[in-house]
Amino acid sequence: MLFKLFYLFTKIGLFTIGGGYAVIPLIEKDIVSREWLTHPEFYELLAITESLPGVFATNIAALVGYKIGGLKGGIAAAFGTVLAPFFIIIFIAIFFNRFQENIYVVKAFKALRPVVVALIAAPCYSAFKANKMSFKTLVIPAVALILMWYFNVSPIWIVISGCTSGILYHEIKKHNFKI
Repeated sequence: MLFKLFYLFTKIGLFTIGGGYAVIPLIEKDIVSREWLTHPEFYELLAITESLPGVFATNIAALVGYKIGGLKGGIAAAFGTVLAPFFIIIFIAIFFNRFQENIYVVKAFKALRPVVVALIAAPCYSAFKANKMSFKTLVIPAVALILMWYFNVSPIWIVISGCTSGILYHEIKKHNFKI
């Protein structure tokens, strides 16, 4: 199981073009199709990952690996996501000066931009469907976005207030108080 986790996340790490959010569809497809996790379990781990500091792809890999194979599974999965990009970056750093002005390299990077946007948008839509979100539940993220863009509220305060509000909401709900 550990080798399977390591191999899977190394393969995913090879295609982490565009940042951590671009790996969500890859991880979801591979993990859920193998029935290692259900969709709700995966999205629960995804929500936890988004609140953690650090590299997103490595954090989600570590959480998924931990859920599947314990501490050793978490380490194997996290190491798998780091290994391939590490060597790719080393390779690029060695040769990039020679190719950064090459018209084909420039065009290739420009062509990757819409692909990365699609890779990031796809899990957002999947999470929307999987969590049975409605437009009513989108009010909170919309308010958070407005607070950050127009009122320059730090994302840190948005996260802290969201966590606090969520805890209070569930405590009130747990004690059967009417809201």
